[in-house]
Amino acid sequence: MKKSGAALFELARSAMVRAGANSKMAEAAARHLVRAEEQGLPTHGMSRVPFYCSMLRKGRADGAAQPTVSSARPGVCLVDNRDGLPYVSAALAVDEVIKRARQAGIGFAGIRNSAHVGVLGIHLQPVAEAGLVGFALTNSPAAIPAWGGKKALFGTNPVAAAFPRRQGDPLIIDLALTTVVRGKIMMAMRKGERIPQGWALDRDGKPTTDPKEAIERGSLFPIGGVKGAMLALMFELICAALTGAAIGPEADSFFSEEGNRPRIGQAFIAIDPGALAGTERYLERVEALIAAMQADPEVRLPGARRFASQKSAAAGIEVPDELIAQIEKLCTT
Repeated sequence: MKKSGAALFELARSAMVRAGANSKMAEAAARHLVRAEEQGLPTHGMSRVPFYCSMLRKGRADGAAQPTVSSARPGVCLVDNRDGLPYVSAALAVDEVIKRARQAGIGFAGIRNSAHVGVLGIHLQPVAEAGLVGFALTNSPAAIPAWGGKKALFGTNPVAAAFPRRQGDPLIIDLALTTVVRGKIMMAMRKGERIPQGWALDRDGKPTTDPKEAIERGSLFPIGGVKGAMLALMFELICAALTGAAIGPEADSFFSEEGNRPRIGQAFIAIDPGALAGTERYLERVEALIAAMQADPEVRLPGARRFASQKSAAAGIEVPDELIAQIEKLCTT
């Protein structure tokens, strides 16, 4: 079924309000999910509405939460998400890092008592639009073992970066630290299919092709082996230790029907190029590197596909009929 972005926004907003989210929280979350659909990222789009509604209805997220800046210094601040869906908190953190980067050259905002925050690269678009370089990190429930270990410990711990350009869309780099997203393994499990070697580990920390073993008792394989595990450790410490948030094993899986409030952490950073080599020199260097990349006709700039999809979304967004029906039911029950 093809629907406009406005129609999808209203559908998502209504479902989350019905599930207990306050209007500001529901609107911020719905806006993000529609943008994910527009950018061709349906795994983080409308399919998340039932997931968020479940979190709200089961008390895993507090729909009445009003985030606040709990501490601050000139270049840094800490946002307390207070267990809500964290889209208002993410917008607040982004506003803060932009403001602080313009004043001090760099801004850092941490978020604690947080939860699933969607697509990090989408959150960073306002940073790039402000002419600043942006970085975003999040930890998550345990998915990756420490190198040499058997038990999931670190989260998938996504990272994103945004680099503004002189003209055109910014470069958006956005990735998780697992070889493959968990959703692909879950899909294979539902279909009764095996998964390729290198995607997951079993309960003993050995490679497995059994998706059920990977999801229920095992863990996910980090990108680059030991190097990916070390990056996961780094991001876990930045997002949890600096903010005082929960570490991976303290947060129950996002995908569980029952569980605790995740209370994980995020970090957002903005840097003003004008405070370093200067904005003009920065832009010249970016374009020089892009020109070198595009000298190879097979190279695609990171983020280009997202922005192309977003431009074509004005004609409507295709969403499965059964998902629309599921969300419509959530709006009334």
